Amino acid sequence: MIEIRHLNKTFYGTAEPVVALDDVSLTINDGEIFGIIGLSGAGKSTLVRCINLLERPTEGEVLIDGRDLMKLSKKELLAERRNIGMIFQGFNLLEQRNVLKNVTYPLEIAGWKKEDAEKRAKELLELVNLTDREKSYPSQLSGGQKQRVAIARALATNPKYLLCDEATSALDPTTTQSILDLLKQINRELGVTIIVITHEMRVIDLICDRVAVIDKSHIAETGAVSTVFSNPQSEIAKELILPGQTRDPRATQGGDKIRIIFEGGSSHEPVIANLVLECQAPINILFADTKEIEGKVFGHMILELPNNDRQKEKVFAWLDGHKISYQEEA
Repeated sequence: MIEIRHLNKTFYGTAEPVVALDDVSLTINDGEIFGIIGLSGAGKSTLVRCINLLERPTEGEVLIDGRDLMKLSKKELLAERRNIGMIFQGFNLLEQRNVLKNVTYPLEIAGWKKEDAEKRAKELLELVNLTDREKSYPSQLSGGQKQRVAIARALATNPKYLLCDEATSALDPTTTQSILDLLKQINRELGVTIIVITHEMRVIDLICDRVAVIDKSHIAETGAVSTVFSNPQSEIAKELILPGQTRDPRATQGGDKIRIIFEGGSSHEPVIANLVLECQAPINILFADTKEIEGKVFGHMILELPNNDRQKEKVFAWLDGHKISYQEEA
C-alpha cells in the first residue's frame, strides 16, 4: 500500500514561503482506484508528485509497501520509481520518437535489450488498442491516442502503482470516458493500483473506489465515493458535489428547505411521489443530483417544504419512519 504520514511541502523563493501541503496523511490500499479531488491551487498536483518524490516533501513520510522513500539513496529511489508509473494532462511524449519508441524509452533507460523492449511495447500497444499506430509520431495522433501512448509508456516497467495527474482534463467527454474505461480495465486485469488527481467530480464518480477531498493544502475529508457523494461533510466537498449555482433562488416560495440524502435505496421506489401523496403536502424540488449505481440511488435533492407547520411535521415524520436521511438547509 501507499502510506502518506504528516506530509508537508513548502516552497521557498524570493517572496513569502508558500505552503502547498500541510500535515497530509492518507492510506491508499493495493488494488483500489483512489481519487484526490480539489479546486485549482488546492495542492493536489503537488501531493501526487510527492508520492514518487518528483517533489521532495519538506517534512513527513512517504511509504511504498513499507519502505520510506525519504530514506532511500538516489540509486534505490530510481529503482523504486520503476514501480510507480505516471501520466500527465499534457501527455509529455517525445515528439522526435514514434509511438513504439516512446513506449520503449523507459525500458531503454532500465537497460532492456532492444528486442525485449520492443516486444513489451507491442504488448502494451495492443492493450491500449494502438497496434496500428506504432510507427506514427505524436503530431499525427489525437489527444486520446496520445494519452493511450502515455499510459502504455507508464506501464512499460510493469509498475504496481499508476499516478494520473489530471490525465483527462485536456480531453473531450467521449474520449475521457474511453480513457477511464481503459484505466478500469488496467486496474481489473493487471491489478495496478491507480491514483487519480482531478478537479472533476464526474471523473471520481465514474472510476474511483475511495476519494480524498483536498482544500487549501489540507485533506478536508476521505471516504468511499458513494458516502462522500451522498453525504459530504466538508464545505469544499459540498461545493464540488452540490455547486451553489445549480440552485435557482427564484424557484423558492419562502418555505423551509431540507436536503434529502439518497444512500443506496432501490432505484425503483418513487420516494418523492410517495412523500407528496401520503403527506398531502406540496413539495417544491429546487435541485436534484441523483444517479443509479447497480440498481441503487445515490445523490441529493433539495426540497422546499410548505409554509404549514403541521404539514412540515408530517413530512419529517414520514422521512424518519422510512429511514431517509435529510438535513435542514440554510
